[in-house]
Amino acid sequence: MNVAWIAGLPLIAVAALLARVVARRGRTGMTILAGIGAVLMAGALVLLVVALTARSAGAATGPAAVAGARAAATAAATASATAPASSAALLGAAIAVAGSTIGAGIAVAYAGAAALAAMSERPEVFGRAMVIVGLAEGIAIYGLIVGIILIGKA
Repeated sequence: MNVAWIAGLPLIAVAALLARVVARRGRTGMTILAGIGAVLMAGALVLLVVALTARSAGAATGPAAVAGARAAATAAATASATAPASSAALLGAAIAVAGSTIGAGIAVAYAGAAALAAMSERPEVFGRAMVIVGLAEGIAIYGLIVGIILIGKA
């Protein structure tokens, strides 16, 4: 079982605590938070590469293992042919959901702030403002649907 992602959990916890402390500093704190985000992204990419290229712990390389591998090669050929396609579909689903969620979060942040500003001046625009915020949240739903479709193909 590949558990390389567990190595990233302490990194995320430390980054969250650091972000909380640094966020109190204002504009310079935001620059530091952007740096922390870049470091987390680099660490996540390293963990992704390690997880995708890791070998099984029980893999043997002796002559007996080669003879045993020849006997099971026919059965494993069909499974190994679908493994890269399956992992690519799951990776695509993760990218679709993550990208759409981040995009929806940014859209809701700007649309929600503008909607609150408009409602503070004219309370009767509540319905129209919430429709715009709901449309921005729809982006995440579309990404989730694409992710479910891709997982179904895997």
